[in-house]
Amino acid sequence: MKKLQPYTPWIAYLAVFGGLLLISPGDHTINLATRIIVLGLFAVSFNLLFGTTGLLSFGQALFYGLGAYVTGMLAKEIGGDYFYLFLLLGGIAAAVISVALGMLSLRLTGVYFTMLTLAFAQLAWGVTIKWYSFTGGDDGIQGIPRPPIFDNTLTYYIFCLLIVTVCLLMLWQINRSSFGKVLRGIRQNPVRVRFIGLNVYQHQIMAYVISGFFSAVAGGLYAGIDGSIHPNMMFWTQSGAVILMAILGGIGSFFGPLVGAAIFTLLEDTIIRKTEYWAFIIGAIMMAVVLLLPQGVMGLSSVLQRLTGRRGKEADDGSDS
Repeated sequence: MKKLQPYTPWIAYLAVFGGLLLISPGDHTINLATRIIVLGLFAVSFNLLFGTTGLLSFGQALFYGLGAYVTGMLAKEIGGDYFYLFLLLGGIAAAVISVALGMLSLRLTGVYFTMLTLAFAQLAWGVTIKWYSFTGGDDGIQGIPRPPIFDNTLTYYIFCLLIVTVCLLMLWQINRSSFGKVLRGIRQNPVRVRFIGLNVYQHQIMAYVISGFFSAVAGGLYAGIDGSIHPNMMFWTQSGAVILMAILGGIGSFFGPLVGAAIFTLLEDTIIRKTEYWAFIIGAIMMAVVLLLPQGVMGLSSVLQRLTGRRGKEADDGSDS
């Protein structure tokens, strides 16, 4: 059982999202599940920077939106037959831009790095919303075709599930590799990592590029859900949302951000249909979770284990006396 323990989240992930294919719950639920896994990939990609490397980027929406626009615009212009290729091109475009932005941003630390990433993302959003002839401005781009063999809600969900699972596996391997261990060391003590002869700046840039690539793939997949994209995918609120997802699920866990994305998406879908004050209610719930569960929802198990262990110890002490 101990050998299977590291794979328990994977089993749960495949059971939940693979199990949906067996019960056929309807288009709305399938559409919602598609959003969850795509946003989950975005959140896990972001967490490679935040939770693993200790870099709080407030401009991750730039790569997410870039992937959506590259994929969506190419699919709109050429057709959905090469949607897979367009996803890859969106990721490559984000990786190339993240090298340049990373070389500039990572010269700074702390809040200065955070604010510079925000500035770059807002600049990209401003260009997108003003360049109406190319990007469609604030109307965005509509009628984006999906791959022909994945042209309905269920089959596109299968397509997204396959792509997201492969991307998560790659990120999981990166997280467990020696490179991932170095990134965690940088988060804990960059001076010590530098002292043992490793290049902290180089590792940070690599993490920034990897995170940007997978964020862009998530954005490209999202473009196919409703067949539309819009500039707000690059706006600062999208970056804020992915930070919330990561914190809500737990930045210390690989699957924590995916759980956070599921909670965030389900809350949004449920509350928006109930009241016009949905933003206030979601904000209050998020604040309560962050205050009560600082390690996120995935940290709840460790809290329960500590409480159970403490009660067991108290019981043993009482019986000894």
